[in-house]
Amino acid sequence: MSRKPTLAVVGATGAVGTVMLQILSQHADIWGEIRLVASPRSAGRKLAVRGEQVEVHALSEDVFDGVDVAMFDVPDEVAAQWAPVAASKGVVVVDNSAAFRMDPDVPLVVPEVNPHAARVRPRGIVANPNCTTLSMIVAVGALHAEFGLRELIVSSYQAVSGAGRDGVDTLRRQIQLVAGSELGTSPGDVRRAVGDDTGPFPEPVALNVVPWAGSLKDDGWSSEEMKVRDESRKILGLPGLRVAATCVRVPVITTHSLTVHARFEDEVTVDRAREILATAPGVVLFDNPAAGEFPTPADVVGTDPTWVGRVRRSLDDPTALELFVCGDNLRKGAALNTAQIAELVAKEFTA
Repeated sequence: MSRKPTLAVVGATGAVGTVMLQILSQHADIWGEIRLVASPRSAGRKLAVRGEQVEVHALSEDVFDGVDVAMFDVPDEVAAQWAPVAASKGVVVVDNSAAFRMDPDVPLVVPEVNPHAARVRPRGIVANPNCTTLSMIVAVGALHAEFGLRELIVSSYQAVSGAGRDGVDTLRRQIQLVAGSELGTSPGDVRRAVGDDTGPFPEPVALNVVPWAGSLKDDGWSSEEMKVRDESRKILGLPGLRVAATCVRVPVITTHSLTVHARFEDEVTVDRAREILATAPGVVLFDNPAAGEFPTPADVVGTDPTWVGRVRRSLDDPTALELFVCGDNLRKGAALNTAQIAELVAKEFTA
């Protein structure tokens, strides 16, 4: 007999957790109990979900009793410790951290691209990709299904909220310091005005762009750049896909943007690419440069889809397309995709 499954939201008080609760209140009500979980210091707080005030429970082994699906939005080390605990109690874990993304026994799922992968989960865990990958992969996946992807060259323009609340607070402080000034007209003047208050960034982000996001990996690559490469390969089922990424932090609060050079197996046409993008689930084609119509973070923030514009065929390669894409890194880039995966799993309980 079908029933509504019980859902736990672990990390409910964080920035992405807050968006998760909004999404749960906006989407179809497929869940029975929704249990909110956070660190012990947040226990006892009440948060709004589905029009009700729900008390937050402290993260513990017992909190997963009777839970069918758990959405995790916690730091990597917390997920690494607690997701297997939940899974050992029969809970299907949908994890938004990086702890399990490249585990061969954990599927990495984008419901518009590879929903079938969510059904095979030897460890009882399904991973959610990184927000930068998610900002482009729905559009790229739709084009791959038609044309067969061979190579990706991307540059990301990443919002400061990708670095958490500290990133947002840092940009807001820096904006106040530089507002109404003549800064940005001589070498180092913004750096001197900001001083040591660069927050999670190596350089000031106000009046600036910073060609770095993540931590240092081999040969000068950053962790964000390697995530784009490794995760795109896994999601698309293309282990040999050639990918080069450069990740840049920009003075935008929320919504990542990327330029994408995608090379395919055969010759492509812009008309067919537009048809695919215009009808692909989770994609909005917004592309009329003559009228000044193309996606920007200021327009895309707070929306669910991947927005695509500036669709062109490469001037020197008839098998390649150039795109500009935007996606809200807190919604599709984190909370929404996690919720969509959980909804896929929930169907197993209601079938």
